[in-house]
Amino acid sequence: MKILLYAKNQNIVKKSGVGRAFEHQKRALTSAGIDYTTIETDNHDIVHINTIFPSSLRMAKRARAKGLKVVYHAHSTYEDFRNSFIGSNLLAPLFKRWIIYCYNHGDVILTPTPYAKQLLENYGIEKEIIALSNGIDLKEFTCDKQAGQTFRQKYGFHKDDKIILSVGLQIERKGILDFVALAKSLPEYKFFWCGYTNPKMVPRKVQKAINTKLPNLFFPGYIPRDEMCGVYSGSDLFLFMTHEETEGIVLLEALAMKIPILLRDIAIYQNWLTKDIHVYKDKTLLGFQKQIRTILKKDSPDLTANAYEISKARDIEQIGLQLKEIYRSL
Repeated sequence: MKILLYAKNQNIVKKSGVGRAFEHQKRALTSAGIDYTTIETDNHDIVHINTIFPSSLRMAKRARAKGLKVVYHAHSTYEDFRNSFIGSNLLAPLFKRWIIYCYNHGDVILTPTPYAKQLLENYGIEKEIIALSNGIDLKEFTCDKQAGQTFRQKYGFHKDDKIILSVGLQIERKGILDFVALAKSLPEYKFFWCGYTNPKMVPRKVQKAINTKLPNLFFPGYIPRDEMCGVYSGSDLFLFMTHEETEGIVLLEALAMKIPILLRDIAIYQNWLTKDIHVYKDKTLLGFQKQIRTILKKDSPDLTANAYEISKARDIEQIGLQLKEIYRSL
C-alpha cells in the first residue's frame, strides 16, 4: 500500500493551517510506517488530497478513472470561508457548492473535528465522513525556556513583560480586530500576533487594524515553524479569538506547550475543551479584558496540565495509526 500525498500548489498554502496539516500527515505516515510519495508519477494505490484547487479536483477525477481510491481532506467549510478575504461573504454560497463538488469526488472524506463533520453532513454530502484531528508533534512542541529567552531578546522584550500571543492569518475571522482593540485597552501588556496575509486581500478595516501603531502591539509577520517553539515558550498567554474553525492547529500547539489559553467561546470547542477545566473562555471584549488581567496576575487556577492531556490524545503517532486503518479500509 502506497499513498500519494498530492502536493501540487502546496507553496500557496504552506503558511496556512492546510500547509501545516500536510506536513503533519507526512510525519504521521512516517511514524506509522506507511509508504508514501508526493510525486504524481510514482506508483501509488491511494490519493490523499488536502486542497480544493481545480488541479486537485482534476487529480481526484484522474485517480478515480484509474480505479484508485481517493481520500479528500476537508479543511475548508462555508462557515470558515466567510469573513476572511475581500468578497468572501459574497462568494461564500458559490464556495460552498464548489467544496461540496470537490469533496464528493473522495471515497472517504476526512475532517479535523466532529463539529466540522456535522457541518459537512448538513451540506447533504453522502460520502463517508470521518473526524480525524490534524494532530500535533509532541516531540517538537515542548516548552524550551532558553528558546523563550532568545525570542524575548530578539524582539526587545524585558523579562518582566507579560506577552499575549496569537497566531494565524491576519483576517477578521481569526479575531484580529478584537486583538487590536484589546491592545488599545490593555497598554500594560504586550500583544504579539504571528502570521501574515497580503494586505491587498483583506478589507480596509483589517488593513487599518494591522497598521495600528501602538508601543505594545507587534505584527512580526510569518515566523518559521522552527522558531515557534521559542515564541510559545517565551509568551505568557495564548489568546485565540477566532470566530470559526475546523480545528485550529495553532491551538493544538499551544495545548502541547503548556501555555495558559484563552479562547473565544464558540461551538467547535464546546465538546472537547471545557471552560475552566482545560482552557479559559469568554465572548465579549470586556470579558476578555477581565480574564486577561486575572490570568496574568495568576488569580486563576493553572489549567495547563489538563490542557496537555488533550494534546496527548492527538499526538501525531496516534494520528498515523488511525490513518493507516482508514487507508486499509479502502
